Amino acid sequence: MPRDHCGVFGVCVPGEAAARLTYFGLFALQHRGQESAGIAASDGHRIVVFKDMGLVSQVFSEASLATLPGSLAIGHNRYSTSGSSDWGNAQPSFQARADGTGLALAHNGNLTNTARLREELRKVAHAHQTHEPPTPATSDTDVLTGLLCAAPGTVEQAALVVLPMIEGAFSLAFMTEDTLFAARDRYGFRPLCIGKLNGGWVVASESAALDIVGAVFVRDVEPGELVIITPAGVESRRFAEPTPKACLFEYVYLSRPDTLLAGRRVHNVRVKIGRRLAREQPAEADMVIPVPDSGTPAAIGYASASGIPYGHGLVKSAYVGRTFIEPTQALRRRGIRLKLNALRDVVSGKRLVVVDDSIVRGNTQQQVVAMLREAGAAEVHVRISSPPVRWPCFFGIDFATREELIASSMSVAEMTTAIGADSLGFVSLEALEAATHVAPDALCRACFDGIYPAPTGRDL
Repeated sequence: MPRDHCGVFGVCVPGEAAARLTYFGLFALQHRGQESAGIAASDGHRIVVFKDMGLVSQVFSEASLATLPGSLAIGHNRYSTSGSSDWGNAQPSFQARADGTGLALAHNGNLTNTARLREELRKVAHAHQTHEPPTPATSDTDVLTGLLCAAPGTVEQAALVVLPMIEGAFSLAFMTEDTLFAARDRYGFRPLCIGKLNGGWVVASESAALDIVGAVFVRDVEPGELVIITPAGVESRRFAEPTPKACLFEYVYLSRPDTLLAGRRVHNVRVKIGRRLAREQPAEADMVIPVPDSGTPAAIGYASASGIPYGHGLVKSAYVGRTFIEPTQALRRRGIRLKLNALRDVVSGKRLVVVDDSIVRGNTQQQVVAMLREAGAAEVHVRISSPPVRWPCFFGIDFATREELIASSMSVAEMTTAIGADSLGFVSLEALEAATHVAPDALCRACFDGIYPAPTGRDL
């Protein structure tokens, strides 16, 4: 499966323990990054950062949360899009500004002009400081933090200068000792929303995280918008002309099913995709089963539209993370086996339609088909609720290289043989787009059609 990008969360709620709220917000966003977690909190006078490698529940304890006082905080779940997976690149990042104040920043996305930004950082630092800044860490987040700290003026003034310079994808939550900021790139590649809670405000990568802490969804941060939040209220600034290109794959796999995207519940969109998949890719079968959990809504839709009974033929362990977390292919395959097991009594002798959300390398589907056949399935027809993924993403999702994408070098017939299925079918790009109710020209579909809406910084 593809790696998720990252999850960001921010709180400015007077009288509330912001770090504790942020902990629960990050817990709700755990699916977006499982390598490291961190929280920066302020009591109005100083910023304290606590971060480490691991899941949110592994990183934080009552004791560590007690070291993060105050009613202002940001948090981050990370997986590495830029920079190695180590403690030095865990977020939030933190740097001191020339005036002695601090700035902490959490970033979801991937910048595509980091080399030029590093050069700009050197120029700005040289112009406004008497010494060269320390060498930034390997992540693009540290470069961005450095630019915001080195630029003259207030953080708001610095952001209005720095943010238009950035190319690529970014949804940001950053903070000073007394102000929370949120910003989204001009394309709106990665989601970011605002909610209201007890007279204060919360920002999050997904609306589901607002629900977890009891915040009421207000609106999405607009593409090209900088939001400034203090106890006095919310202000908005426009730093770039919006050119909406929201990630289509958020609807397929990345976002939680209980999240709202562009006003639509993701679960409902996925059910509609499943119905369209059934009409486009029918099969003669006895049962429709999902690859849990991300294939479940589409399987419900497929069963509803096809009239084939819906059932549970695969059991997922609640204690194994998404299979892409392990770094090697051998361990990924082992992870798939640990994660899923077939219900032999349910699938034995049955002709099955197995619904999954996507095929990237093909490892998951190959293992699923094999275990269903071992459990006695008579036929296994695989149906995928997205088109073939043929192109890599440079805007915050790790789809591996194009050479590793099975659909980039194989026909559907060849993929069918490779995964061992009796048949294989994908939903069309047009049907997927229609299910989202978002105008096609307002979506990024590059992983499916190879048309990138922004510079990638790479040779393709």
